[in-house]
Amino acid sequence: MATTKKITEALTGIPLFSRCSGRDLKAIARHVEIIEVPLGRPIVRQGDNGDAMFVIIRGSAEVVRDGSNVSTLGEGDYFGELALLDPAPRAATVAAIEDCELAAISVRMFRVLLRELPGLSAKLLADLASRVRESR
Repeated sequence: MATTKKITEALTGIPLFSRCSGRDLKAIARHVEIIEVPLGRPIVRQGDNGDAMFVIIRGSAEVVRDGSNVSTLGEGDYFGELALLDPAPRAATVAAIEDCELAAISVRMFRVLLRELPGLSAKLLADLASRVRESR
């Protein structure tokens, strides 16, 4: 089972949380749910409503969009982060190609974190603004 330290390290690599302090990341890590997904099982399905983001702590998964494999994700990779901000349908199916251990942050828990860590909202908005500016 993943430790808070390992989860915190994984969160450090996620652009959405790039402006968060170590203290913020530890608080977020304490609020994630650890889930196990066996080989071959889908984690999310294309078209389903997004309700969580995931960080791969152990294992690997394939990303399939419209029937085509578009990438492979491994330890430290993440997906579904836009679901925290916009519950639109999933753009792809992600399925375990090895037994996986995932850190999941649900939309509900994300909202709790925003209330508990008031500075988190400003950091997330600053990161999003920076990414929009860079994409022009």
